Amino acid sequence: MKLAQGTQEKIQDLQLSEQALQNILLQKQAFQLELNETDAALHEVEKAKDEVYKIVGQIMLKSEKHEIKKELDDKKKILELRLKALEKQENIIKEKLETLKKAIEEELKSK
Repeated sequence: MKLAQGTQEKIQDLQLSEQALQNILLQKQAFQLELNETDAALHEVEKAKDEVYKIVGQIMLKSEKHEIKKELDDKKKILELRLKALEKQENIIKEKLETLKKAIEEELKSK
């Protein structure tokens, strides 16, 4: 069965959109893991007495507890913003996929 040019283009667009969605989901997963690690680090910093250390490169440096907490809080905010942006992109692509699937199905049914 020979498909119309428009249908073929929609199918290609559908495949590209599915790949884009997979990439977004992978990025989202990576940011979620990093956010979980940051939350765990924040929890440990909260439990710590006065001495807190951080790893810079291959060395461990003594740092101020409030500085480490601020760095981790800032990192957490950035990660949360990135996750929200990825979720918006994910929703946009999912809507596009649904629209494309319906359009392709309609074109295939009409043949």
